[in-house]
Amino acid sequence: MKKILTVFMLTLILLTACARPIAELEETAVPVAQTPITSTPRTLTLISHDSFAISETIIQAFEAEHNVTVDLLPAGDTGAALNQAILTKDAPLADIFFGVDNTFMGRALTADIFEPYQSPKLSEIPADLQLDNTYHLLPVDYGDVCLNYDKAWFTAQGLEPPQTLTDLTDPTYKSLLVAENPATSSPGLAFLLATVAQFGTEGNYTYLDYWADLRANDVLITNGWEDAYYGYFTPAGGDRPLVVSYASSPPAEFIYADPPVNEAPTASVVGAGTCFRQVEFVGILKGTQNRDLAEEFVDFMLSQPFQEDIPLNMFVFPANENATLPPAFVEWAQIPEQPATLSPAEIDANRESWIEAWTEVVLR
Repeated sequence: MKKILTVFMLTLILLTACARPIAELEETAVPVAQTPITSTPRTLTLISHDSFAISETIIQAFEAEHNVTVDLLPAGDTGAALNQAILTKDAPLADIFFGVDNTFMGRALTADIFEPYQSPKLSEIPADLQLDNTYHLLPVDYGDVCLNYDKAWFTAQGLEPPQTLTDLTDPTYKSLLVAENPATSSPGLAFLLATVAQFGTEGNYTYLDYWADLRANDVLITNGWEDAYYGYFTPAGGDRPLVVSYASSPPAEFIYADPPVNEAPTASVVGAGTCFRQVEFVGILKGTQNRDLAEEFVDFMLSQPFQEDIPLNMFVFPANENATLPPAFVEWAQIPEQPATLSPAEIDANRESWIEAWTEVVLR
């Protein structure tokens, strides 16, 4: 049963996933005065991807304080949920949308489905996570897609883990890496974006040249994270000691180990440019009839009680810099100091063409 729970909780990491250019809009966010509490509870609806998870007691605390019922509306993965919000923008299904990330941010802002709101809680959010200076989308959490490695395997082989992306093309690491298809996997896409950021799309050696070298070094590609992690990664019984996963995978391995372990059996490669940071956002949907409550809930999502509940539910990191991390995250999660970055606008403009070119080089 614990193994099943492990699979379930780690799968939440992968699915959480997953975008955003800075909109050039001139709208100004004007806070709405709080509406007095009435005797009849109102309803506030939040649409999100299926991987949104938070403790019931946290939601209940907000409901009790504001005399409101919060309805959660899961709508598939990030892309599917965003599509639904765009298609229903003239008659919105919800008041708030959570789950747009920096790989879909450009599309979300271009669709013009959000109202701006400059939450006072933004003062507690690092500037590098605030990718929308028009305040239509506010950062809630982030996670880094990184190479994970099996510590025991590398120790037994007397081999140092790779430190850079280029190391993976060295014959020393031949047949050791399993990665995911960027067309079908969120971490697969994030890793592709890291290679685009690192090697570029023009010049003598591009990201496509890099992937050609990875193919020559026998990289294994799977359709999804679960197949890669549980099917081929050596800690799960596979034969590949390197996998594209998350910086939060090692603490999850520690927390759900059966039997318990003294340290995380895996670790992350976090050198400059080796990881890609995904940031997830919340926004107030245009057409909401509950603007005052929507603002209150956005503030609540950025506050410490909500933020500190995020890591052990969604296995990502809270955006609020004052939030306290669980001990396992402090001990075993490695946060890259220089993750790879691409602007949301660049991602939105080139995502499909990058994936198509990658497919030609790696799979055909």
